[in-house]
Amino acid sequence: MAPNNNRTKGSHFPLLAFLLLCLLAPLLFFRASPLHTFHDQGGNSAVTSRKVARFREWQSLQDLESLFSKEVLDVIVSNTNDVGPLSLESFRKKLSASWRVVGSKASNATNQVNEPANNVGQEKQNGKEGRFSVGHAQWTDSPAQLSRRQLIEKRKEKRAAELIREDDEAIVKLENSALEHSKSVDSAVLGKYNIWRKENENENPDSTVRLMRDQIIMAKVYLSIAKLKENLQLYQELESQLKGSQRALGEATSDADLNPRDHENIKTMGQVLSKAKEKLYDCKLVTGKLRAMLQTADERVRSLRKQSTFLSQLAAKTIPNGIHCLSMRLTIDYFLLPLEQRKFPRSENLDNPALYHYALFSDNVLAASVVVNSTIMNAKDPSKHVFHLVTDKLNFGAMNMWFLLNPPGKATINVENVDEFKWLNSSYCPVLKQLESATMKEYYFKAGHPTTTGASNLKYRNPKYLSMLNHLRFYLPQVYPKLDKILFLDDDIVVQKDLTGLWAVNLHGKVNGAVETCGESFHRFDKYLNFSNPHIAKNFDPNACGWAYGMNMFDLKVWKKKDITGIYHKWQNLNEDRVLWKLGTLPPGLMTFYGLTHPLNKSWHVLGLGYNPSIDRSEIDNAAVVHYNGNMKPWLEIAMTKYRSYWTKYVKFSHPYLQNCKLHE
Repeated sequence: MAPNNNRTKGSHFPLLAFLLLCLLAPLLFFRASPLHTFHDQGGNSAVTSRKVARFREWQSLQDLESLFSKEVLDVIVSNTNDVGPLSLESFRKKLSASWRVVGSKASNATNQVNEPANNVGQEKQNGKEGRFSVGHAQWTDSPAQLSRRQLIEKRKEKRAAELIREDDEAIVKLENSALEHSKSVDSAVLGKYNIWRKENENENPDSTVRLMRDQIIMAKVYLSIAKLKENLQLYQELESQLKGSQRALGEATSDADLNPRDHENIKTMGQVLSKAKEKLYDCKLVTGKLRAMLQTADERVRSLRKQSTFLSQLAAKTIPNGIHCLSMRLTIDYFLLPLEQRKFPRSENLDNPALYHYALFSDNVLAASVVVNSTIMNAKDPSKHVFHLVTDKLNFGAMNMWFLLNPPGKATINVENVDEFKWLNSSYCPVLKQLESATMKEYYFKAGHPTTTGASNLKYRNPKYLSMLNHLRFYLPQVYPKLDKILFLDDDIVVQKDLTGLWAVNLHGKVNGAVETCGESFHRFDKYLNFSNPHIAKNFDPNACGWAYGMNMFDLKVWKKKDITGIYHKWQNLNEDRVLWKLGTLPPGLMTFYGLTHPLNKSWHVLGLGYNPSIDRSEIDNAAVVHYNGNMKPWLEIAMTKYRSYWTKYVKFSHPYLQNCKLHE
């Protein structure tokens, strides 16, 4: 029994040791764990701290994203981008008052945000306790901070006000300086264009005239309403005052034209209108009367516009008194000359094809003289130039007398009467035949034609377009059968250079050498011809380029071969009822010389001086010929002043005939 007892006692010691080891092992494990952590921190403390901080920041931002809206997060991001790592203090300051949350919910959210930061670096949190506290205190300013912020805002506002005041003072100083300087400037030079002058501060210097006109308009309105409502006394008062205002205003266009006593009239009219408004004003009636007056004024403007168009066309086609006087005086003196003194020298040159021949058809003595003078004065060898003038019987004597008195130097000149061309009759010429028809006479010469005052076709209703002086250009081989080439000139051109180079231009088998006038969409065939007519549509291209009469080189040999005159007759006969083109010589010329025109360099012939005020000056100066095509001819009062000098330089205004007829520059 004794041995068994000893084994039992021995077996209890290992059991107790095992139990003791189980109790002490955890303690030893937990004691060793901080030492192990300390050693790890000693080796990688910096790296681990950064990693933990980044993890805590990332976790905090994830919590913020679930707690706050986009506006709050934008504040956090902008703060991080501008000033570096996230600062909850600056984040709190950037939030507006409407975003400051109070209560337990805000406190809990704040704690959730800041708890990771407290776990990362306790020493940093302790260092910042003086600046802010965790929880609800973060979202409200202390009294000292609030007072400081208010003081800063006041200083900013005060500084901004000072800067604005200084800027205003600087502007006032500049304006005063400019005003003082303007007083020393000669007002006769600058006048009202000096914006700094005080006397020109009134933007409407003619306000009195406008006021009187407005008063007259309203007086007419109330006058008609007074008559409608049978208010005789007020009607008479308005009528009397209206006549007085109209007399006072008269033809005045500015306040300077008014009489100082007219201000009393304005005052009286104002009182009468005020009285009329009191007794007669009716919105519907006044509106209706003003509308009726506006419609009447509009109709009157249209009528005056038509009248203006008619008068401008009349002025363009009428011979001025001075030129008519010149023609009459020259004609009288011509028929007083003996027959032997009426002949021009060097008549043998008229049929010499080796010379330079010009064709000029005109009934204007002064215009024809400018063409001849300008050509001769710019010619290198005037003796080789021959001028063939054709006029009508009314101006035949005047044209002869002028060039007998003023011969063109060594050049040859001859004047003929178109009415003496016996071969040019109605049986041969379609234009003369059409002129004999009743419909053509009615179209041109019958008074009171229903569309005579129309602006669109008015310029084509001039009998001059049927004058044979215009259509004679289609009969050049018949007029000058012995010539090979001839340069055709209009009487409204001025020659500025020697033109003999035109005879050397190769026309490449074409008949007509001319300057083209078409632009992108201007002066093409569809402007002149009626392409709705099948005769036109199947024979011509609507986009074909037009060209100009005025200076044209014609090859008379090719002309005869192509029978150009026969082509002209064909189209003229088809246009008896004016269905192919409107009247004139350019449309039939485009058709007759279609495919037979050689384009010349534009510097030979510059057009538009009779209607276009924007021609480049250098283009005019470099041109061989300038053309006053259009209504504003240089011998008319309506001529453009800027271009007139190119023409007047070739007029002998000192000539006794011109002085007697009061023709001057």
